[in-house]
Amino acid sequence: MTKAIAFPQYGGADVLRPIDIELPAAGPGQVRVAVRAVGVNPLDHKVRSGELHALFPAVFPAVPGYEVSGVVEEVGADVTGFAPGDEVFGALMGGGYADHALVAADQLAAKPATLSWEEAAAIPVAAETSERVLGLLGVRAGQTLLVHGAAGGVGTLLLQFARERGITVVGTASEANHAHLRELGAIPVTYGEGLADRVRAAAPGGVDRALDAAGRGGVLPLSVELTGSADRVLTIADIPGAQEHGIRFSGGAEGVESYHRRAYAAALALHEAGTLRLPLHRVFPLAEAAEAQRVSERGHLRGKIVLTV
Repeated sequence: MTKAIAFPQYGGADVLRPIDIELPAAGPGQVRVAVRAVGVNPLDHKVRSGELHALFPAVFPAVPGYEVSGVVEEVGADVTGFAPGDEVFGALMGGGYADHALVAADQLAAKPATLSWEEAAAIPVAAETSERVLGLLGVRAGQTLLVHGAAGGVGTLLLQFARERGITVVGTASEANHAHLRELGAIPVTYGEGLADRVRAAAPGGVDRALDAAGRGGVLPLSVELTGSADRVLTIADIPGAQEHGIRFSGGAEGVESYHRRAYAAALALHEAGTLRLPLHRVFPLAEAAEAQRVSERGHLRGKIVLTV
């Protein structure tokens, strides 16, 4: 048996509780990882609440967690490139809030010794999402990208990927996070009333594409107005808004395997160059997963929330 944090039904953070589960065995193409840290994402509480039941139906008791770092314990058949004792990080479709987790080998990467467990656990979802949305939006060097919610876990890495590729980013955030965005190479603007005028002032040449990573504040119609077309706007946080305004929603289920390797390579290249920044908003022990999700739900984060095991 091994220990995990799970929810037996949909509800608020209080439904999260410790349970014992069977120690998973690595099947073909899988690796069992002794978890050291796990990233906390908006997806965690959206699945737990039942908000995303149509896309990600939970099987109870459900163990959250979509990105982990840890040590390889067991490899399944057909797995090459990993062996027991290797330090790794990677993405999984739930099950990360636990002492042990199964991860598909093609969604794992070797963790450099110079990268902490907490930082490594903050990479997979943000990196994959950043690589995916840049690809789906087709934003290119010399163009300007507007990012709503730019200071969070995804935004922080997205800005670095964009800067490396010669893309100018205008990022919305609270005043307290403006210095943070400038350090990452973005032009910060405050969200709220008058946002369109502030964006136009920050990007007098216009905005080519827009990403909504916040999911609040009715920014989608404004983004269509600024870019000139709904097909130049993407949201990863507002399904109803996407449906209402004819905008694409990307939740990671589409073409997910094609982006992980490229995303990890991009993040590790920045780390190798000494320029990767992975700020941690807060670090909690796994036993405090409920409080970590409450903090995540309140938003206004700078960087990532991580649980340690």
